[in-house]
Parts: sequence; C-alpha cells; structure tokens
Amino acid sequence: MVLRESPFPNRLLSGLYSLGQYLLFPSYWAADCLLDLRETTAERQQRRCCRCCPLRALVTGPLLLLLLILSMPSALLGLLLWLPMQAARRPFAYKHNMLSRHPEVWELPGTGKVFSFVSANVCLLPNGLAKFSNLGHMKQRAARIGQCLTQGEASASFASPRSSQFLLPTKYGATMASPPRPESHTHRPGASVVIELPDREGEAGPGEISVPFPPDVDFVCLQEVFDQRAGAHLCQLLSPFYEHIVYDVGTYGLQGCSLKVLNSGLFLASRYPVLAAQYRCYPKCSGEDALSAKGLLSVQVQLGAAHGQRIVGYLNCTHLHAPAADAQIRCDQLTQGLFWAQLFQDTHTQRGDVIAFDVFCGDFNFDNCSSGPWSKRRADGRTWQVPSCRTAAPTPRQQEAPGKGAASTTSCTASTPPPSA
Repeated sequence: MVLRESPFPNRLLSGLYSLGQYLLFPSYWAADCLLDLRETTAERQQRRCCRCCPLRALVTGPLLLLLLILSMPSALLGLLLWLPMQAARRPFAYKHNMLSRHPEVWELPGTGKVFSFVSANVCLLPNGLAKFSNLGHMKQRAARIGQCLTQGEASASFASPRSSQFLLPTKYGATMASPPRPESHTHRPGASVVIELPDREGEAGPGEISVPFPPDVDFVCLQEVFDQRAGAHLCQLLSPFYEHIVYDVGTYGLQGCSLKVLNSGLFLASRYPVLAAQYRCYPKCSGEDALSAKGLLSVQVQLGAAHGQRIVGYLNCTHLHAPAADAQIRCDQLTQGLFWAQLFQDTHTQRGDVIAFDVFCGDFNFDNCSSGPWSKRRADGRTWQVPSCRTAAPTPRQQEAPGKGAASTTSCTASTPPPSA
C-alpha cells in the first residue's frame, strides 16, 4: 500500500483548508510577533550594549497589537472554515522523494544487518512560544538542526559498512559540547566528552556526549517540531537524503473538551519505504500541554525480503506529558502508547512477515539522569531493554530517549528472526 502524500482525499478540501489558514495567518503572525518581544538571556545581554533595543518594543508593540485587532474579523471567518476541515484531514502529511541512491535491500537467508536510529527533542516552537524556553531564532535553529542531521551524509555510501565507532550500543549527543576535562576517563572514538553517570545499580560509570551525528542514519525521529514552517524547512533539508518523510503530525481544532492549537510536534524521516502509518492523540492531558496534540506516531517500514515474505520493522515515536507534577498522566500516556503500538503491529502484520525490530522512542519527560532507584523512573514497574531490536521471538522492546535538548543515537543489529504467525 502506497501512502497518499496530501492529508486530504481531494484538492477541493485541501484548497479550503489552505484558504482557512491564509485567513488565520495575519492574526497568528501578529500574536507570534507580540510574544516574540519577550527577551531571551542573550537578547538581554545584547540590549545592555545597545540603547536602541528598548525602542523596538515601544514602537512595534502598539503596531502589532493594532494589526491583531484589525485582523480579528478575517481570523474569525478563517476559523469557521478551518475547524470543520479537521474532520476530513488525515492527521499527518507524507512526502516521498525519488532519490538516485537507495539503501541496500536486505535479503534472507544471508548476513545480519545494522539499523541506526536518532531521536531528539529539537524545541522548534513558534518564535513567540520558544521565548518562554529562552530560545529564539527558530528559522536559524531549524537550518542548523537540519545541517547537523545531514552532516556527512553527502559523502556516505549506503552500501559501505558503517564505521565501528558508530556501532556502540547507545550514545547521547548534543551540539556545542564543552571540551573534556583533563581528569576525564579515556573515551571511545566518536565521543567528544566523557561524564560520570550512575548506572542502574547506583554505581558511577562513564557516559558519553558526542558532538557529531553519525553518518548513514536510517531513521530520524524528532519531537517538538511544532512550527509548520520549521517542519517544511526540515523536509526540504532532509529530502536529498531520506526518501520517506512523515511530518505535520497531529490533530487540530476541538478534541474532546480541549482546543488543539499546535500539532503533536512529531517528525519522522526514513530511508526505507513506509508501508503504513498511524497517529493517535492521547486523551489525558492538562495545563499548557492540552494546547498541543501530543500522541503516538506508529509506522511500518519494509526492509527487505526473506523466502518471498516481507522483512518489516515497526517504529513508534511519541512525546509524553511535560509538567513534572503530573507524573500519573505521563504513566497513563505511556501505558496507552504501548497498547497502541502493539495494536498497530497486530493490525498490519501479515502472515509470514519477518519482524526485524520494534522500536519505541521519543521524549518521555522522565528523569533518566538523576541518581536513585531505577524502578522509580519507570512506569508500572516496566523494564525496558537496550538496544531496541529483536532477533528472536516477537516481543516488543522499548528504549527511553533523553530529555529536551539532547539526542539519542542507537544502533541495533538484526539477524534472522523467525517468521511471525
């Protein structure tokens, strides 16, 4: 089954939806610019050196407020057109890029194959909302993130074996990391900084922060790509390297008793064909998180063939509830997400399919760095296994991704699993 690229079944509905967005845009832009007047720490330091900076808020603030008031009638008309269109909109957009190079097809019987995954929270909110996280310059950050994700890809060969320094079980990566301390442990290739992290027994052990992203990443799963312009820009930057991209994931408008102003922020890029995709919105939410359609994105990808049967993999990307005080909501969402992931797999698995992996990743908003009993940082006493890959019986294995501002890179080797019933 080939996925339809447009979220709408026909051009008429797509045109009406776009018209509603155009009518809403002036008010959206004015409100975003008003919130953007809030200063970040860097802008506050810059203002101390430039006396003309305070005049920006004094001059542009009233003008933006006037524009917001004047654009309200057209925004109301656009809202009346935009809201009903949500019922006909599929909760994600899909982009298929025709590339000259393709990943090597995996055929069995044969040797095992390595798949690599990157999961990261990139915090690409609209400029005004990003200021509340002390971030600005959304367009420039989106370009920089795209550059980091694709660095080294142009010279990488799909058919060549991956360098051994990128086949470590799990590494946490971040940009602009500090140099290692002289007393740091000797670290492995590919790690720029070595830090002390407690393991699950509470004993200190070396952890790694790697500045560069590894080449030849097969699957990229991003969270908090809330801004549609940022999502479109990332699509443009990743298109030369990833043939299949799922973006603008989530539902808008009225969902139960809450109004979803932002989408889920989930974004997925894959080198391998996407056979099926499904998004589900979490019903439990509260506070500011209720304004975004946080949920679970599940995709089925085709990796190759074995004895005439498909070799497939399942990839689930999610972003759980953020406020620290609402731990129960987070646990409920995780339980719901794991159930949905299994339901998606049961629905789309055909008789004879060989399932290579089943990955559950994303931003869980769990404290995975502090010391303390490991079980207190797990929901419902669940034990998650690393790496997230399956080589035997079809049992889901999940891996936790890091929090905001970091990326998790995981490689897993899949051998010859038995066909699923």
